[in-house]
Amino acid sequence: MFRDTLKRLRRPLLAALLAGATALPAGAETLADAMVDAYRHSALLDQNRAVLRAADEDAAAALAALRPVLQWVAEYSYQNIEGFDGNSAGIGLQASMTLYDWGRNAIAIDIAKESVLGTRAALVGVEQDVLLGAVQAYLNVRSATEQVELQSNSVRVIGQEQQAATDRFEVGEITQTDVSQADAALAAARASLASAQGDLQIARENYRAATGKMPGKLAAPPPSPKLPATLETARDIGRRTHPLIRQAQREAAAAELGVAAAAAERNPELTGTAALTKQHSKSQNLFGGASSTTRDSASVSLSLSQTIYSGGRLPAAHRKAMAQRDSVRAALLNVSRQVDQAVGTAWAGIDVARAQIRAIDEQIVAAQQAYDGVREEATLGARTTLDVLDAEQSLLEARANKITAEANLQLAHYQLLSAMGLLTVENLKLGIPTYDPSAYYNAVQNAPFTSRQGESLDRVLRAIGKD
Repeated sequence: MFRDTLKRLRRPLLAALLAGATALPAGAETLADAMVDAYRHSALLDQNRAVLRAADEDAAAALAALRPVLQWVAEYSYQNIEGFDGNSAGIGLQASMTLYDWGRNAIAIDIAKESVLGTRAALVGVEQDVLLGAVQAYLNVRSATEQVELQSNSVRVIGQEQQAATDRFEVGEITQTDVSQADAALAAARASLASAQGDLQIARENYRAATGKMPGKLAAPPPSPKLPATLETARDIGRRTHPLIRQAQREAAAAELGVAAAAAERNPELTGTAALTKQHSKSQNLFGGASSTTRDSASVSLSLSQTIYSGGRLPAAHRKAMAQRDSVRAALLNVSRQVDQAVGTAWAGIDVARAQIRAIDEQIVAAQQAYDGVREEATLGARTTLDVLDAEQSLLEARANKITAEANLQLAHYQLLSAMGLLTVENLKLGIPTYDPSAYYNAVQNAPFTSRQGESLDRVLRAIGKD
């Protein structure tokens, strides 16, 4: 049932994004374009992909602990004892391997794998943040552009009012006070326009930081993604799919294994060692006599050891692991609650923005009627210039508030997707190649050195470099 719910949600996401890409002027940048650019441009994603590759190597290192360690050893020594000089040189090959450790290394491998899966989930969380940042930057540029257009129109209209006031003053219909009020209103409108232009430039810079390029002509946002039927359904999706929850679950599993690993430190360890050595010795006495010997040797040994007393270190490590497990469990609960809160906040933001838009639409209609009426009455001498300017300001504020509310409504929809864990390139079906988090792991999971697996790893690294 849950998968069906995800499929029903993903189809509207694709339709909404494609709808914004149809019937657009040539060269217009869509919201989907902005998200694609952000995904490809993000250095934060590159950073966390490297963190994931480091976690993959930890898994390889844990596996390598089960394999033999082969070393060559060269040594030289000189001695002088009661007039006898002696020196020796040797070279050897030594292999050692842990034969059995009662599960210690196996637990370490499982911990490393859980860490890899948790880091993958964290990478998805970063991807969501990057895409949401692109959405916010896109909507901010759109909103700031509309505000500049609105303020520019206001300067034009108030300029006409100011010119009309000046003309009426010259024929004696109004006083200098009315002209001064119109001058002040025009100056205020120009200041608001300058502020809106500054906000637009800031929004453009934020867009460039998010996507890697300055915005061109931005298309209107696509229809808002379809919402789940109820708030509780949205929360259930968030609990199941949000990457932060999946990350916390993996960390909790690793912490549970950490307790077992701390307990396993008290177990015995069986180690095997094999060595081949070639040694040459030479000695000389006071009378010039010399002798030399060459000796080859081979040895095999087994060693079984166990810590009987550690001064309290091992019990302390065990208690620490249990405390860390309890901490991670509490963190998982806290993350789950935070996701619930984020879903509820985004849901409420959508309801609030919708209500604001409905109310502002009514306000705009009423403000427009009031403005038209006041202007007509002013031509008949029943209203002052200040009345006309006040009505114009009320209409301007209502239109500006609607621009902000519409941007907030769009943003709240994508915030809800992020809170549910669905704001990813895959779920949005943006149609671009994505980073495969398993490719590097598959290349290194068997801890290759020089082999076909090593060649495969080289190819993966080259592909990452090209990205």
